[in-house]
Amino acid sequence: MTTVLVILLVLAMIFVVVSLVRGVIAFLQSYHADIESGGERQKEMQLKQNRMMMNRIKFQFLAIVIVAILLMLGHH
Repeated sequence: MTTVLVILLVLAMIFVVVSLVRGVIAFLQSYHADIESGGERQKEMQLKQNRMMMNRIKFQFLAIVIVAILLMLGHH
């Protein structure tokens, strides 16, 4: 059980990093899109940035829950 939880924790942490990087890339693209097109694509890129950051928050929450479960299992 602990091994499965550790694997899930590592996967959740990888997804956190991937979501963070994708959110930062979307942020940079929205900045460049705003400069180049005068704000036409900005809304689309901001929505993508928001989705990536919300995904990051979900994966961080999942990682915290897994750590809490591991701690509870470790005390028994």
